[in-house]
Amino acid sequence: MTSSQHTALVNFIWGIADDVLRDVYVRSKYRDVILPMIVLRRLDAVLEPTKAAVLAQKQLLDDYNITEQDAALCQASGQAFYNASPFRLRDLQSRAIKSQLEADFRAYLNGYSENVREILDKFKFNNQIPTLLDADALGFLIEKFLAPGINFAPTPVLNSDGSERLPALDNHAMGTVFEELIRRFNEENNEEAGEHFTPRDVVSVMADLIFKPVADRIKSGTYLVYDDACGTGGMLTAAEERLHELAAAQGKEVQIHLYGQEVQPETYAITKADLLLKGQGQEAQNFTYGSTLSRDGHQGMEFDFMLANPPYGKSWSKDLEQMGGKKEISDRRFVFPYQDDPKFSLLTRSSDGQLLFLANKLAKMKSKTALGSRIAQVHNGSALFTGDAGQGESNIRRWILENDWLEAIIALPLNIFYNTGIATYIWVLSNRKEDRRKGKVQLIDASSWQQPLRKNLGKKNCELTPQHQARIVEAFMTMEESEQSKLFPNEAFGYHKIVVERPLRLRVELTAERLAEFGKVCGLNKETELPSVVAAVAKQLGIGPQLDFNAFVAAVQAEAKAQKLRWTSKREKLLQTALTERDETAAPVFRQVWREGDEFTAENPFPEIDWRGPGEDGWEYAGYFSHPADKWATVMYEPDPELRDTEQVPLLEEEGITGFMRREVLPHAPDAWVDATKTQVGYEISFTRYFYQPQRLRTLDEIAADIFALEAETDGLLRDILTTQEA
Repeated sequence: MTSSQHTALVNFIWGIADDVLRDVYVRSKYRDVILPMIVLRRLDAVLEPTKAAVLAQKQLLDDYNITEQDAALCQASGQAFYNASPFRLRDLQSRAIKSQLEADFRAYLNGYSENVREILDKFKFNNQIPTLLDADALGFLIEKFLAPGINFAPTPVLNSDGSERLPALDNHAMGTVFEELIRRFNEENNEEAGEHFTPRDVVSVMADLIFKPVADRIKSGTYLVYDDACGTGGMLTAAEERLHELAAAQGKEVQIHLYGQEVQPETYAITKADLLLKGQGQEAQNFTYGSTLSRDGHQGMEFDFMLANPPYGKSWSKDLEQMGGKKEISDRRFVFPYQDDPKFSLLTRSSDGQLLFLANKLAKMKSKTALGSRIAQVHNGSALFTGDAGQGESNIRRWILENDWLEAIIALPLNIFYNTGIATYIWVLSNRKEDRRKGKVQLIDASSWQQPLRKNLGKKNCELTPQHQARIVEAFMTMEESEQSKLFPNEAFGYHKIVVERPLRLRVELTAERLAEFGKVCGLNKETELPSVVAAVAKQLGIGPQLDFNAFVAAVQAEAKAQKLRWTSKREKLLQTALTERDETAAPVFRQVWREGDEFTAENPFPEIDWRGPGEDGWEYAGYFSHPADKWATVMYEPDPELRDTEQVPLLEEEGITGFMRREVLPHAPDAWVDATKTQVGYEISFTRYFYQPQRLRTLDEIAADIFALEAETDGLLRDILTTQEA
């Protein structure tokens, strides 16, 4: 279908809605009537040529009291569905009496086979009949849809000489019309513009990216193709056609079975209807209704080829709740043991579940076949970099890259989709990489490879011509580096997120005012005996300031022991919170001390710190101190939360975390260390970093030339003004 034919059909349908449904429905509700009527007209047009044969077969079956009639009636209709009522749509347009029209129309709907009635149930079309009848709009609506100048069937209307009079409305064209109508219905009411239907040019590229690299290895046999956000099924249909073409070119005969899942009831209904129209009634059973995330319709299955354009920026919190919440979820697609983590989680933010659709596909890859599985999926830019190390999005990227499944990511032009102008990318994955691709990822910037449309289709203002499509596929297949195509090792996108700590340094001042305030705090915390202990220590040590908090605590502990007061962590915490202030000149506060062969004693509690640099444990410990008996112990400082910082250290960083600390941190903070227990691995991919090209600055000569030209222009203007005034 050409762009002009598409526009004419959409305008025709929109005209029906505006003519018949105005003042009956608000515009956003037009879809509740128009979409099921399109499907009914498509089904009706296909069944018209065999209507008499179906009725004859129905009469024969009834005469012989045969109850299982489906197979025979489908055979009579020549389709995977039938309508056994005595009516066609065109028989109903002449009904003038409202009650007769209602009875006949309901009989017409009930005459359809069960698979069609399921479709109508998803549309909830029966709920609309009373409203249409009350407004005397049903007959008029049927008449409009029977206009001779429009073809809703998946086959063309021919002239008497066999030439095409009206083009067919195939599956993908139907999906395009469907998307455009939903956009109009919702935008007229200032509502969200619907889902992101995938244009044919993008689907064509995706199909070539997963099929062409293995075209010469495709053998005669059966292949399963899967889309877990299938919409109207157009992407699967286009992929099926392309796979057949490539197999035929290799002299191979292949059987292709399509599988899909869709959560929107209207969209699911249109998908099922089009499969029936194509004579694929059995294939329709491979398509399931419901959310892929919370209700996997193809559990335990594996597929050869998978492709999808899942929703992005859409909340999946309802799915998460149905799955038991992040803490209780046990779905092995999203939570499983990986490396040292027994519950490695791929769960993303509840506000955007797009990457979970990719995780679902990765869980369905074939591992025991020569071709394995190939995947192409569309994402927006957030899938490249959102999510911190250890979070779901980053973990998905990590899982993919560490398993070496990602072959390439292609940046598409802006405004290539009907309902969004944001940046979009095609991810290409395989668990059977070619040797030349192993350990590498290819990034292709195709954002400028496009041709403007003569007229926008929603937000879509450009397209990928066949030449642009071929250019993208060629760049992928050749793997040659250029300004638009770059290769990187998998590790280039990874980093260690480290937590850099600095020691807590506290000053203690034991002035009368401070001791009085401390007494009030102890009273509120029911520690009335502690102030007398601190007061006794103040007499021993003086007002201060005391710059060694550990020494101060040891003195308080000794005095508490003398006063037979049991020492507790609560009392030590009160000292820290109510008596101290941060002071960068104070000694570090020790959290723990391990001494070789000797216990820590109060007599020699705080020997001089001897900073030795990073230890073998990756900066887990702050340093060492010496014991009078020439024994060594490890000291861990108490970290200061206010001085805590995080850094990203690339996996390819020379000398790793230790080298990074020595070069970037210790010259500025020599007492800093890394808490190795908090180190996490993350992955992110930044197209901007690799493809950004700053605008060239103008030279001084160019700037000067512009200034001189401006001076000459203004001088001439001033001369003209003065001459006019003198005249």
